[in-house]
Amino acid sequence: MISRIRNIGPGALVTAAFIGPGTVTACTIAGASFGYALLWALVFATVATIILQEMSARLGTVAQQGLGESIAKSFENSLLKWPLVLLVGTALYAGNAAYEAGNLSGAALGIAAIAGESDGVFKAAVLAIAVLAAALLLAGTYKQIERVLLGLVATMALAFAATFVIIKPDMGAMLSGMFAPSIPGDALLTVIALIGTTVVPYNLFLHASAAKARWNGADDLSAARADTSIAIGIGGVIAILIVSTAAASLFAAGINVESAAEMASQFEPLFGSSSKYLLGIGLFAAGLTSAITAPLATAFAMTEILRLKGGQKSIAFRSVALSVIVIGTGISLLGIKPIEVIVAAQFANGLLLPIVAVFLLYVMNQKAILGDHANGLFANVLGAGVLLIASGLGLRLVLRATGLM
Repeated sequence: MISRIRNIGPGALVTAAFIGPGTVTACTIAGASFGYALLWALVFATVATIILQEMSARLGTVAQQGLGESIAKSFENSLLKWPLVLLVGTALYAGNAAYEAGNLSGAALGIAAIAGESDGVFKAAVLAIAVLAAALLLAGTYKQIERVLLGLVATMALAFAATFVIIKPDMGAMLSGMFAPSIPGDALLTVIALIGTTVVPYNLFLHASAAKARWNGADDLSAARADTSIAIGIGGVIAILIVSTAAASLFAAGINVESAAEMASQFEPLFGSSSKYLLGIGLFAAGLTSAITAPLATAFAMTEILRLKGGQKSIAFRSVALSVIVIGTGISLLGIKPIEVIVAAQFANGLLLPIVAVFLLYVMNQKAILGDHANGLFANVLGAGVLLIASGLGLRLVLRATGLM
């Protein structure tokens, strides 16, 4: 076990990416609005994330290819190549720019919760965090970024675990919510947001590229799988703790969440006036981790799909990463309520997931790329199950929105 813990790395990048302000916000809203009823969605999302990210890790470790690179090679001689490149590239670029806006807004919301929730403080915080994220990406190596993210994720885990232990949620209600799926009448959008904040499409690109940088072939596959399961499992537990804490405090008190102050109120019985500092630090840490990984993943994906050379220090890679930060910053400063931006990004992720998952499953069945480590029947059944459930939830929401259901 000790050796496996030492091997944790690329999986932690994935966890740092999805334990962002979107997770903190979506999970808090889910717990405050529906109690423990939607915990099953996080159990599904965590298992689904491990299934799909294991495929990405296997691709990077065994084939030594990123997902974008594999997609480009798989359709190299096809008439569909450029339409597919355009589809995937546009969806990822636009989606991640919006997601970055949510990350920056969430981190800035954390600072504003401490310094004062004024428009001026919020905008100044957005700009400062954007500059910090850009500096880390430009100056830091993969290892340096990884260590920063590991420390921030560990801080998040300890904060929410301590809160959970002290508040003591109803364990019977928790178990019922985790293993007895139900969707209350107006909870479908929240369910998709919970899945979208955990099974993050761009992480499939990020993980393959990070595994390629960290591992060196099939001999490292068991270590890569352990890294994936442990790190993502910890992330899933953190998300479940947030929902349960909100259910035990906010839902029980009938408090609706529309601001950072209302999110912080769940801690007041324990931390009093210090609650805003606890929430503020948590949102800042969560936002910064995802503010780094979203542009990093976009740069990996776009340079691989377009077959651009030079790696992380190339002008193309840095330009893509910085452009995501710039666009995200612009969206954050438009004046839209931060919580609305954050939740909308998670919802968009949930709808984008099936598209990216289809390409992942296609690549993972290419023996020319993975040889004996291509997907077998069991892996395909698991992957198809995740795809069908995610697609079904999205289709159900679309049909309901159009009045056809």
